[in-house]
Amino acid sequence: MTLKVISVGFGRTGTMSLKLALDQLGYWPCHHMIEVIENSDRQVPLWNDALAGKPDFDAIYDGYAAAVDWPTAAFWKEVTDYYPEAKIILSTRSPESWYDSISQTILASLWAPDTWPPQAVAWFRMVEKVIERSLGDARQKDDLIAAYIAHDVAVKAAIPPERLLVHEASEGWEPLCAFLGVPVPFEPYPRSNTKEEFFQHMRKADDM
Repeated sequence: MTLKVISVGFGRTGTMSLKLALDQLGYWPCHHMIEVIENSDRQVPLWNDALAGKPDFDAIYDGYAAAVDWPTAAFWKEVTDYYPEAKIILSTRSPESWYDSISQTILASLWAPDTWPPQAVAWFRMVEKVIERSLGDARQKDDLIAAYIAHDVAVKAAIPPERLLVHEASEGWEPLCAFLGVPVPFEPYPRSNTKEEFFQHMRKADDM
């Protein structure tokens, strides 16, 4: 199996909703950070190898039809080149709302290492490097927002328009399904991974 759809948007841009949407549209299973948490023994070493400059995307995405969220977004150039036939989605939202979301979830967890459960430290360390690959050493709001905007600009400049869909979760099924050439489901577009749901997912890391 090879990746057919890749979303290169940062985490907290509706990536869990998009994962569920792609699963429902037949691009199943879809890789997401939750997959890394649930398969940490296999996935964490593979991503550490990628961070060390030795990516094995065939192994990372073995069995997956699509990929969204981090860690994929941190390797968007390499992954989109490696799968040249895949359609590319840039999940996005307003920079201010993205900052509000990530600062209260992902960054709040990463920047509190004293709260990391011992069994999840390897995963947290890997995620730390993934986020640094995307955001550099940004810590302040303005710097984080600048990194977010720069990422979106870089993706739009690098990916041909006919291969790229820029998508906000609020836009729902129609633009996504038109881009993928599939029928629009009758069910509402998924709405998932609120702040509360994020910390529910994080509790899975506690059980690694």
